[in-house]
Amino acid sequence: MGRAVRAPRVPRVPGARRPPAVRRPAPARGRVPAAPPEPPTPTSGPAEIVNSVVGAASFAGALMLYAGYIYTNAYFGYFHLDTFAVGFDTFELVVRSLSLAALPALEVLVLALLVPYLPRLLTALRVPPHQVRRLRAAGRAVARAHAVLIAAGAALLLLWRWIQPFAWTAPLLVAVGLLLGHTRAATPPGTAPPPPWRRTASLLAAGLFLIWVVALVAGERGRHDARADAGQLVRRVAVVVLSTDRLSFAPPGPAVEDLGRGTHYRYRYSGLRLLVERDQRYYVLPLDWHKSTGPTYIVKDDDDIRVELHPGTQPRLG
Repeated sequence: MGRAVRAPRVPRVPGARRPPAVRRPAPARGRVPAAPPEPPTPTSGPAEIVNSVVGAASFAGALMLYAGYIYTNAYFGYFHLDTFAVGFDTFELVVRSLSLAALPALEVLVLALLVPYLPRLLTALRVPPHQVRRLRAAGRAVARAHAVLIAAGAALLLLWRWIQPFAWTAPLLVAVGLLLGHTRAATPPGTAPPPPWRRTASLLAAGLFLIWVVALVAGERGRHDARADAGQLVRRVAVVVLSTDRLSFAPPGPAVEDLGRGTHYRYRYSGLRLLVERDQRYYVLPLDWHKSTGPTYIVKDDDDIRVELHPGTQPRLG
């Protein structure tokens, strides 16, 4: 048997000290060592906030302009007029889009914005926790059934002729289904996220369907307001046309009165109601106007014609 070889002894340097041993505190019994703190989430800078606000404002402005054009074209198209022929500017179209901001539309918009924060709101209102959990479960079930909403919207598109004037519900269901498909509640745990191109295409399709919804609602609103105004022409501003020469109106024509040779404006036409005025052009309707047969008269105010505006017939109060 061989002998064990000992390591050579290192000579001790005079005055040198041995480094103190580092003692690590033992973890307390029954306690789990705390995890290291997570890095702070980066916040959006001022430039990103400004870009987001500008982008949202630009999209909202473009959407209002589009909705205003659809509404105005549907309204005046009911009276056989074209929006470009009348000559509305961009500001007027945006202002006319505000007619879509009715109470039901605002209520639906507010509810849609509050849906993601509804559990927190209920918790702040001290709703029992089991009811909040039920609400969360119901929300996850609806989100995971987004394909059913898309299929229902597609089925309604096939029934387009029979769902008027509520055809806007078909593209709305498709858009809502596409948007719900990208929520966290719609994705089961452990499922791989969809590829970026698929997400982009889905969001783009949802945006197009929402724009279609706005167009359908704006067009239906414009026709509804036009029918309401046509049914109450007597309440609109009364127009009296004074002319030096006899004017030729398509039948049935307004009531005409000859004031005699001694007057500059000899002929007086009444029984007209103002639809809109643009650049000294008055678009007027006879009191017995009907959409299928009634004409829309265009009277231009010049040296030979004078236009007078009078209050329409007001409803009796009491």
